[in-house]
Amino acid sequence: MKLRPLLWALVLVAGFYYVTSMARWNVGQLVRRTTGSWYTPGTAATAGFSTDETNNIDIYKAAHLATVNITSVVWREGWFFQMYPEKGTGSGFIINPDGRIITNHHVVMGGQQLTVTLANKKQYKAKVLGVDRKNDLAIVKIEPREKLPVLKLGDSDPLQVGQKVLAIGNPFGLEGTLTTGVVSSLGRSISDETGHALEGMIQTDAAINPGNSGGPLLDSRGNVIGINTAIYGPQGNIGIGFAMPINRAKAMLDEFQKSGHIARPLLGVKTVLVQGDLAQALDLPPEGGLLIQEVEEAGIHGPRRVVAVGNTPLGIGGDLIVAIDGQPVTRDDDLQRTMNHKHAGDSMELTIYRNGRTQKINVKLGSAPENL
Repeated sequence: MKLRPLLWALVLVAGFYYVTSMARWNVGQLVRRTTGSWYTPGTAATAGFSTDETNNIDIYKAAHLATVNITSVVWREGWFFQMYPEKGTGSGFIINPDGRIITNHHVVMGGQQLTVTLANKKQYKAKVLGVDRKNDLAIVKIEPREKLPVLKLGDSDPLQVGQKVLAIGNPFGLEGTLTTGVVSSLGRSISDETGHALEGMIQTDAAINPGNSGGPLLDSRGNVIGINTAIYGPQGNIGIGFAMPINRAKAMLDEFQKSGHIARPLLGVKTVLVQGDLAQALDLPPEGGLLIQEVEEAGIHGPRRVVAVGNTPLGIGGDLIVAIDGQPVTRDDDLQRTMNHKHAGDSMELTIYRNGRTQKINVKLGSAPENL
């Protein structure tokens, strides 16, 4: 009985010696064979990615190839009347295989020399074909030696707060940068450093920084739904991003294609949205509408007097636009959104509330030509 433990110990030692020495197993090969049951070459790129991450990667791979870096050189006069070059950078995106590009007007404004750098590092001199200053948009053209990748223009009208967006551009000169976020709000009005108002903007929390201007804001299908335009925040570097809806650019492109130049449709009014309690307090329909504040258009009545609402002056007594081309007014940018699909000379039907009753009037849109 005392020998049995000794015998078992000798058996275990002999077995261990045989396994490690005589059989000459290769543990590394065993591990590779085992992992081979689930790992195959080519799957590493997607292993472990969520559906959302895969969507981001796929969109970036396609879209960054059609996003460009735009460098402008402006000659400035120094203290002693010497001239020196000042360089600015921004972004843009290709919409035509032959080299037509959309960007912001402020990216190319005043530039005596424009250079476009593609994702493959090829550089081309560029010229401005047309601009839309009111919407801070420009069309730029290069002459490439090959057909270029393009981005598809989407539809910015159905956008919803909360939907995913992706921004691509060249912030601080760091080309091909991707940021993601959501649509934070719609119909925002902001002013640039000169006091010029940009209306109906898309607000997003996708990071936008200097150098992003003119780049694409994309939806989850990779369609361009906005042009990254402005930042609101401390020192202009960190804060809230704003993009111009792509339908503004589509209207500009349609006009350019049709006439060879850009002329914005012009109604000549300024409005403010009034609804609910404020509308009732002003003896207006509770569903409200766009109350005329300033008017140049014949046939539309402007305010008769001004009252204070809080600390804000409000013109009252003028026409209230309750529907545009048969569609009820629900947002402060409804008029601009309708005009995005119009051209100079087109007609538009306005349903207005005037002197206690509702009526329809037709107005003809004027023309506000743009010069380079």
